[in-house]
Amino acid sequence: MESPELSFTLVYIVFCLCFVFTPNEFRSAGLTIQNLFSSWLGSEDVAFIQYHVRRTSVTVLVHSALPLGYYLGMCVAVPEKNLGYIHQVSDSWRAFLLLSICLQLASWTLVIYWSRHHWHNHPISRSLQAHVQPPHSSWGAVAASINTEFRRIDKFATGAPGARVIVTDSWVLKCTTYHVHMALQDDCHVTVTESRQHHMSPDTASPAQILTMRVASINPAIRPFDIRLNSTEYADLREKLHAPIRNSANVVIHQTISELFLETFRAHVDLNQPYTLPTQQEIEPCIGCMQVPANTKLVRLCHTEEAFNVSDCQECFCRPMWCLSCLGRWFASRQDQQRPETWLSSTVPCPTCRAKFCILDVCVVR
Repeated sequence: MESPELSFTLVYIVFCLCFVFTPNEFRSAGLTIQNLFSSWLGSEDVAFIQYHVRRTSVTVLVHSALPLGYYLGMCVAVPEKNLGYIHQVSDSWRAFLLLSICLQLASWTLVIYWSRHHWHNHPISRSLQAHVQPPHSSWGAVAASINTEFRRIDKFATGAPGARVIVTDSWVLKCTTYHVHMALQDDCHVTVTESRQHHMSPDTASPAQILTMRVASINPAIRPFDIRLNSTEYADLREKLHAPIRNSANVVIHQTISELFLETFRAHVDLNQPYTLPTQQEIEPCIGCMQVPANTKLVRLCHTEEAFNVSDCQECFCRPMWCLSCLGRWFASRQDQQRPETWLSSTVPCPTCRAKFCILDVCVVR
């Protein structure tokens, strides 16, 4: 039969590993620093920098208390050892207790030092100080800029809480357990350094390609850092990231089926007959993304391509309202996702009037 000392030790080691690295089960149960101290940490959306300054400080204090928690837990789990009486315990247990207390005192000293002068000495504040340049006059102004951009809904965010990657209009951020790495987009370049193929992803139950990218800044005070993301998120990152992306290792980045189809969709549409816009008609923004002009028009042309004029396609009388990318994504979303080989030959309803069309009916507006 296992001793209570060994049983408690194994259980406590597993608890500590799960508490530090936080699997989904612990996160769902609320056993995280963010949840346990949420009332003091505040809201990340309201004050991103201040939130993570407090979060990293609390994390240092709590994690450094885990060895002392083990000793106190042993006092309860194995009372026959009399660990509560310091003069009766062995030298090894007395040394362990002394180191645990010293570690806790050192962490408190470090956090108190960080908190002086409104957290001026905190590592995150020092990183902000390295980015002080016009138009920002102080590290507080830099923090306010990051807080404002983080509140916007168009930011790119991915990854687990212990290695979260956030890209805003001006910043590349990586939130780790004890720090927040940051780089100004105008001052940095990104390099794809490694690719790892995993046969099974816990989120999608399918193969996944994980890309490792090195973010390096021309600012000598900013240390380079690595970010990791799924290759399926690479296109979203590239849209938000203004900094150049280099591929030093000649890594082949796998695209999703939808992205591959969108490239093929564009290539086929370019072969179709273009549509000439009437002189009095103006091109409006795409109603799908509202970012680029609506540059496509549905004109029934497939009946001229087929021998016996058999087609399910219908005439569409809508004016140009969609860009090519949004229309391609609509076309892909209406297909049987299990049979991608049939996508090019399929018909889908117009997203506006529901008239059926195929890929031969999509014309680029000239």
